[in-house]
Amino acid sequence: MTTQPISHLLEKALASHAHQFDSAHEEAFRLFNGFYEGEPNLVVDIYARTLLIHNYADDPAQNREEILEAARYLQSALDWLQAGVIKTRSGETPESKRGELIFGEKPDTKIKEHGVWYSIDLMMNRDASFYLDTRNLRKWIIENLRGKTVLNTFAYTGSLGVAALKGGASRVVQVDVNRNFLNLAQQSYSLNGIPIRKGDFIPRDFFEQVGNMKREKKFFDCVIIDPPFFSTTPKGKVDQMNESARVINKVRPLINDGGILIAINNALFVSGQEYMQTLEELCKDGYLKIRELIPVPDDFIGNAVNRPITDPAPFNHSTKIAILDVKRK
Repeated sequence: MTTQPISHLLEKALASHAHQFDSAHEEAFRLFNGFYEGEPNLVVDIYARTLLIHNYADDPAQNREEILEAARYLQSALDWLQAGVIKTRSGETPESKRGELIFGEKPDTKIKEHGVWYSIDLMMNRDASFYLDTRNLRKWIIENLRGKTVLNTFAYTGSLGVAALKGGASRVVQVDVNRNFLNLAQQSYSLNGIPIRKGDFIPRDFFEQVGNMKREKKFFDCVIIDPPFFSTTPKGKVDQMNESARVINKVRPLINDGGILIAINNALFVSGQEYMQTLEELCKDGYLKIRELIPVPDDFIGNAVNRPITDPAPFNHSTKIAILDVKRK
């Protein structure tokens, strides 16, 4: 528990993020990151006019009153909020993990970022259906993938692919094992007037689909890999802590000569130097080259008073995003 009243911490957060409250209340950002700002059991996000509170306490009953106090304080301070949701990471039921509506009739179902609409379902999953830490990457994608063909693996709800199409990508193929997530991606297409090509949404295991594409000699100008920290299926294993190079090597054969690989590692216990060492090792053969690193938005980190578990440098957060140029043999 924090040594300061939660209202004091949130008051500081409101002051430092005042510039992010757009007048139409359509955008999304992290208001308070307790891991960095003095209360590691609490994270607060704003999605349009919806307050989303993440309770990370191992025993959520112990800080329930503090969480409700935070909700009351923010509902009073931000009188334009129309709904509030609490997600309890260690909740006893799937419903509490996905989210409990604590005020309002229903959460917002869309947000706008860099002029692009994204469909969201804040209570569909344990996560919020839209990752705020990759905002700068979506901007990079909008600005750099015009005319490119893109494969978005581990697509989740497809926001990176939507950004690519809004930036003028010629085609985006979205691959995720969960069809419900891809359905939300299609809703984002509709919000932006993007035609839906059913064949570009593939609900299939990453390893199986990559294998199919290799056999079919499918190539893309850009491949995006944003895998979960860890997952195992009958087709293969993702281990971002110990085997991030393995996933990268799986997709390299699908990238055109002169193409781009966007690689994301979100493993909290993998330091920035460790991940850079992995990338540099992969670049030794001369067929990959690190072009640039994309920082996580400052608001996602907040007013840091605590040090992260591992040093993310040269990245600024444990979500480590790298853009690599690709040559083919």
